[in-house]
Amino acid sequence: MERQTFTSIKLMYPVFLTILVLLLSGLPVLAQDIPTESNSNASLGSHQQGPTDPQELEAFIDGVMAAQMEAYHIPGATISVVKDGKLFFAKGYGYADLESRKPVIANETLFRIASISKLFTWTAVMQLAEQGKLDLNTDVNTYLTDFKIPDTYPVPITLAHLMTHTPGFEDRYIRVMAHTAEDIEPLGEYLANEMPARVRSPGEFTAYSNHGTALAGYIVEEVSGMPFEDYIEENIYKPLDMQRSTFRQPLPPKLAPDLAVGYTYENGAYKAEEFEYFNGIMPAGSMSATSTDMAKFMIAHLEDGRYGEVRILQEATAQEMHRRHFTHDPRINGMCYGFYEGRLNDQKIIEHGGDTIYFHSLLVLLPEENVGLFVSFNSLDTEPENPLGGARVELLHAFLDRYYPVPDSPAPQPPVDFQQRVGRFTGSYGITRIAYTTIEKLIGLLMMKYNVSATGDGLIFLSKQWVEVEPLVFREVGSQEILVFREDSQGGITHMFLSKMPPVAFIKLAWHEAPMFHYILLGVSMVFFLSALISWPVNALRNSLKSKHKASTLRARQARWVAWGMSALYMLFLVGMVIIVSDIYSIMYGIPPLLPFVLVLPLLAVVLTIGALGFTVLAWKNRYWGVAGRVHYTLVTLVSLAFIWFLNYWNLLGFRF
Repeated sequence: MERQTFTSIKLMYPVFLTILVLLLSGLPVLAQDIPTESNSNASLGSHQQGPTDPQELEAFIDGVMAAQMEAYHIPGATISVVKDGKLFFAKGYGYADLESRKPVIANETLFRIASISKLFTWTAVMQLAEQGKLDLNTDVNTYLTDFKIPDTYPVPITLAHLMTHTPGFEDRYIRVMAHTAEDIEPLGEYLANEMPARVRSPGEFTAYSNHGTALAGYIVEEVSGMPFEDYIEENIYKPLDMQRSTFRQPLPPKLAPDLAVGYTYENGAYKAEEFEYFNGIMPAGSMSATSTDMAKFMIAHLEDGRYGEVRILQEATAQEMHRRHFTHDPRINGMCYGFYEGRLNDQKIIEHGGDTIYFHSLLVLLPEENVGLFVSFNSLDTEPENPLGGARVELLHAFLDRYYPVPDSPAPQPPVDFQQRVGRFTGSYGITRIAYTTIEKLIGLLMMKYNVSATGDGLIFLSKQWVEVEPLVFREVGSQEILVFREDSQGGITHMFLSKMPPVAFIKLAWHEAPMFHYILLGVSMVFFLSALISWPVNALRNSLKSKHKASTLRARQARWVAWGMSALYMLFLVGMVIIVSDIYSIMYGIPPLLPFVLVLPLLAVVLTIGALGFTVLAWKNRYWGVAGRVHYTLVTLVSLAFIWFLNYWNLLGFRF
């Protein structure tokens, strides 16, 4: 799943490290399983574009990996590079298991490759399509027997939509993971029970979807008559001789001892984590593999479906899979079938990343150069401040800068009238990969909002500077990345698309959708609820001690106790949500036990709010308390109404699982 944790996207990277630290002691390059590139290529001369000497490449990668593993506290990594139909380089770095000091060995150690697993699912779909068993442009309901996709929109969802992440599903996070193998639901049962809502017509926008890929994997099962794992083993692993790869959970006994351990790093210490079980979305992310097995898969795709004397796809089928099938704008990268496009250093790229909670990987193909690179780490490879880079991206940039260098682009100059139009672009943006109808929508408030601000001559987005190079098109300063805006018929900006993120789109938010508005509303609500909780009991005690003070009427006391109880319920709810959100990953394994109890609290508060509204009228009619007291009571009641709107907006009012 992508962390993008898309992952799971998901998913703010520091600038590339220029000072290399001491090299890690590495293992020799291992390539017994695949024919290797001869060192004689080094004699072709340094003027040849691309790597030519495996030993020179090894020395270069050693330095990059050493710096990254030190900087990001990465225990272990595995990498492979292929070129011209052969394995060019493969090596393991660091440790697969810190406790036993077991090293990573490229052709032995398996890593969880997460969403790169999707490429195998899409390859399986293309195999069945070329056999005439699947039509990529037919309603997927044609292939489903146990359940159907609702016909929410006139346009049906097709496999082509699933393969380009444009089916229009909302995103889901609850129950995508399982604690044990016994907790894993059968694929079809999970897909039927956890069906995400259709929130837009297919083919309009990309919104990265694990569910969509899992649905395609289920269709592979239905049409082939084979369990998904069996189909992949028989039709992809076997012809490619990928003997050290599996979708199975847990891993088969012969492979399990060689699986790298996933780690987290906190307070200066590494913590070994448990095996991550994917529940019901296995075709989207459960695969484990060695880097040398991944090299075979890269070779097959770079060779248009051929690996040695065998084929997993016909040439025309592979080429169809690799070409663009969707883009939000022709000036930026788009989606192939499964792969997404990139362009760096004037090189056409098709690629896919992968993130579990603990493993983070990248597969990149340069079709015009017949070169591929795969890398995987067994811990987080980035920093929280930057979701679009990290060790993987730094490695790719370093590789391209060294072997496919391009001169620095001149800094773009902004149009002279840009400052007059800058306000059109600034503001808050959300992404299409969120939940819309369930409680998971709250994750969008916590993690998936983006701000565009203005500078003297451009925009700031993702901590990068962007300059307008043509109407609605911006280029990142010092980079080839492109940012494109879309406007409506009245000239208002509605969407934003980033060339480095083809699987998602950005939606400009209205003022009441912007995160800052909701944070302010939340803060104001807490202030008033706390003021009611603290001041009213204190005032009641003070009044009871004044012998000459006229006793409050029964109705006045009831009014304050109703609003006090309402405020107390809200504050207990917020405390409960803080506890739940503090372990946000737990929602991926199911509904936290505390959550249903916490969600009862605002429902009770709504009932008390109705009572508070009535007492507000009585307070002014019968002149309870002084004017200041009545104003305060009225404001607390109005804030409660606003907070109810807030809860409903984020699907926190009721049990929307």
